[in-house]
Amino acid sequence: MTEALDRLSRDQADVATLYKRLTFQGVRIITLSEGEINELHVDLKGTMNQLFLKDLAAKTRRGLRGRVEGGHSGGGKCYGYDVVRRLGEDGQPVTGERTINEHEADLIRRIYTEFSDGLSPKAIAKKLNGEKIPGPSGKAWRDTAIRGHRIRGTGLLNNELYIGRLVWNRLRYVKDSETGRRVSRLNPRDEWIITEVPELRIVDDALWDRVKERQGEIDARPRVKAIRESRVWEKRRSTHLLTGLLRCGRCGGGFASVGKDYLACSAARKQSTCTQNRFYRRGELEGIVLDLLRDRLMRPEAVAAFIASVSREMNAGRAKESAARVRLETERTQIARQIDGLYEAIADGLRTAGLKTKLQDMETRLVEIDAKLSTPAPSPVRLHPQLSEIYRRRVEELSETLADPEIRPMALETIRGLIDAVTVHELEDGVRIDLDGAITALVGLAQPEAEAFLGGGSVKVVAGA
Repeated sequence: MTEALDRLSRDQADVATLYKRLTFQGVRIITLSEGEINELHVDLKGTMNQLFLKDLAAKTRRGLRGRVEGGHSGGGKCYGYDVVRRLGEDGQPVTGERTINEHEADLIRRIYTEFSDGLSPKAIAKKLNGEKIPGPSGKAWRDTAIRGHRIRGTGLLNNELYIGRLVWNRLRYVKDSETGRRVSRLNPRDEWIITEVPELRIVDDALWDRVKERQGEIDARPRVKAIRESRVWEKRRSTHLLTGLLRCGRCGGGFASVGKDYLACSAARKQSTCTQNRFYRRGELEGIVLDLLRDRLMRPEAVAAFIASVSREMNAGRAKESAARVRLETERTQIARQIDGLYEAIADGLRTAGLKTKLQDMETRLVEIDAKLSTPAPSPVRLHPQLSEIYRRRVEELSETLADPEIRPMALETIRGLIDAVTVHELEDGVRIDLDGAITALVGLAQPEAEAFLGGGSVKVVAGA
């Protein structure tokens, strides 16, 4: 139920896909404007809604272009400036005006100077974080916020507004139909709208030129050239067992690759906002996690207690369902007997308004009971008493298949599905690793038919080493 079809989506492909999926599941779409939605609505209204969205985008861009050509902001807050909030002569809020934030401007000039003197963006970010200076978003500084992308004009070191030049329409954004994410694309240079705004200058030409000269020197290095020619960022990186699953026990952040075979806390490595600086071999961490999965998560005594608890709940639920079904069957027998008696009375010539009404009510109730009884009783699900042993054997089999490149991707996904998170705690006398596993996935690996009964619950089981 919704107000109109465009409240679900104005993307024609999205509406069509949603309609197909819901129709397959037996779900109708009903809107206040169009009533029940059918294929005709999807085609016609979907096209109209998408055209409206396209027209709205064009009008919005036209308005933004007029604002930018007048020397005002096209939207968004830029580090180093404050938004001016005032009313115009017509009493309406004036939009797009900015003024220099002197404190942030001093910091921008410092970053430019330190970079031109030879410091890397990563070193600058670590230095600022060490001084507890908040970044543009109010959080810690990252080297990418400083470095940005030279060609695309992103990052502090490439923002031409700092030399009094407002550049608009450098990038356009399109939606990836597969992921639903926005992807930026560089527009041709002749489509850029460039407006001089000298009152917003923060960095002088000499300092800007020194920064551009150092960027050119970095781009000319053989190693950087080789990386650019290989276009490594376009290649799909292999997924490892712990990709996206590792967490730092001190700051709660994620882990990042350090070289080929090592992992470390990303916040400690890139931002210096965490004190857990130790590097860990990827292979050793993966081995420990596999051992935890096999030997610690599904310990026999814990599994026995789990099976007993689940069995009690299942038996209690089954008893209630069985009792309700017996009551319905008894009621059906009684109603059927009464209806037969009324049929005989009518056949003998007994016809009254009350008799007819009572017969109709009983027949309606009989149809309701038959509908409920037509649903098959849930089949009993029993957890295997040797669940932990079966699980351990399955994990061992999966671990062995990781060495086979043909089967590895499937085995990897199965094992990763058992893990919610792996947290690494650096202690004074060593390291502790906590592994959180989703119990439904763990049980499902050993006994697949039981996973559907347990559902997708968020109950977790934790093991440590």
